[in-house]
Amino acid sequence: MEELARRFFPPYRRYLIWGPVTKCLEVGFDLLTPLVIAWMIDSGVNAGDTDVIWQGVGLLAGMAFLGFGVTLICQKMASLASQGVGTDIRAALIEKMGTFSAAELDRFGAPTLVTRTTNDVNQLQLAISMLIRQLIRWPALAVGSVVCALAIDVPLGLVFCVCLPVLAAVFYLVMSRSVPFFAGMQAKLDAIGRLVRETASGVRPIRAFNREAFQEARFREASQEQADMAVGAGRLTALLSPATFLVMNVGIACVLWLGGGSVTAGRLEQGQVMALIGYMNQLLVSIAYIANLVVIFTRAAASAERVEEVLACEPTVTDAGVCEQPTETGAPVLEMERVSFSFPNAGRPALMDVSLVLEPGQSLGVIGGTGSGKSALASLVPRLYDATEGSVRVAGRDVRDLPLSQLRRLVAFVPQRAELVSGTVRDNLRWRGEDATDDELWAALEAAQAADFVRRLPEGLDAPVEPNGRNFSGGQRQRLTVARALVEPSALVVLDDSASALDYATDAALRRALAHLPGSPARLVISQRISTVSSCDQVLVLDQGQVMGLGTHDELLAGCPLYREIADSQLRQEEAA
Repeated sequence: MEELARRFFPPYRRYLIWGPVTKCLEVGFDLLTPLVIAWMIDSGVNAGDTDVIWQGVGLLAGMAFLGFGVTLICQKMASLASQGVGTDIRAALIEKMGTFSAAELDRFGAPTLVTRTTNDVNQLQLAISMLIRQLIRWPALAVGSVVCALAIDVPLGLVFCVCLPVLAAVFYLVMSRSVPFFAGMQAKLDAIGRLVRETASGVRPIRAFNREAFQEARFREASQEQADMAVGAGRLTALLSPATFLVMNVGIACVLWLGGGSVTAGRLEQGQVMALIGYMNQLLVSIAYIANLVVIFTRAAASAERVEEVLACEPTVTDAGVCEQPTETGAPVLEMERVSFSFPNAGRPALMDVSLVLEPGQSLGVIGGTGSGKSALASLVPRLYDATEGSVRVAGRDVRDLPLSQLRRLVAFVPQRAELVSGTVRDNLRWRGEDATDDELWAALEAAQAADFVRRLPEGLDAPVEPNGRNFSGGQRQRLTVARALVEPSALVVLDDSASALDYATDAALRRALAHLPGSPARLVISQRISTVSSCDQVLVLDQGQVMGLGTHDELLAGCPLYREIADSQLRQEEAA
């Protein structure tokens, strides 16, 4: 929490200062109230002086009005500070996530990042609001009540001093045991978020395989675990109120017992005893609210740790700088030299000792079974991951030495999963070129074999795109993501199995269009279809991360048993021959 405060509180320092100051004024009025009432009883009621009573009523009304005014000011300060800090933290989290490589995203996972950006930040906002509105008020009122009680009568004031350490011990015991529960509750919320995401995105296969009951059982189990954790925390925090009320009621009883004797002995006035009881009640209410603050700040501390974990995470892929680096004229567009790569905590390397060269205008197909390392290889080119060993060069420069903005202009990457965002077709296509004209967008759609179905949409380029592009078919989404990558020229186009949902005729038309793109960019084409890679200048065959063959289609048919096996399984005998 301290790190977050140092980073995000300074712009709102004036709210964090003036809010508690106004709250202290309100506390001052609250502490004067029992004294005014005591004066009204002793000098007005007991003496039969109605003027004193009316003066006291006016004084109480004036303090109430002023207290209401400063409360409104404090409330505004609290709202501005809490909402402002919460907005800044969320912006920082989103900015930090933008720097993460695929490794950090794999480490955290989308559900927990969503929970930390929403629920955890909400807890922090609540804590900041309570910090301004309540954290000063109730402790100050509690301490002020003790001081005023001692000022009225020292022996009776000592009753207050005995109650405070007992209550402090209760708070410590409850708070120290509550923190693990609140941290566990947030972790359980991550699990619930993950299940909701899986269920929402996989509703079709869930229904197709009649797994609704299974998913419901999983969700009930996760919800029950979160509920059990919450109940455990609730049982602990529920002890605060009865324990504090017990201690304070015993204190009130002691004040009445001892105060009654003092009034009889003439040492105290009746109004003073009433003031002491008023201060004891204020102390009781203060302690009850402090108990609530303990719960709020305990939950906020757990949330702060989770937010700080994200903000403190250092990405494994760091930008080489903001200045563009000169590329080597005539150098290979892509060169890998003895590249190996392992996913974090993986049992074996995803790629081992891969070397290849792709010249300008050439095409390289990559084929292999599931888990052979094809997508891992594609991810190394735009630096979604960094190679564990060896070097990856684009246009003659190591990708680690190129600014990410320059690298990702040189490399047009089409991921395996077609991801679209809510908006319009035009909005999605302009991700690669914000200033692209409509003519350039249509040219990219033509090359991606997507122009025909976009023209059939009533709004054309302004047709709406729902989240994840769910209003388009799988093949349409793939073609739109290909078009997005082709909006601006590049030196290398990487297609990570991005035509798997296309029929063979559309796939062939797409490959022909890619071969005649303006500027003749090199192409790295990853696929499980032999027909897709067979027309490439070279084909790389992977198996369990190892290179099993590299050459032309004919060379591999003759000299690579694995490639021949794939060809025999997909092509008719005469085509393979």
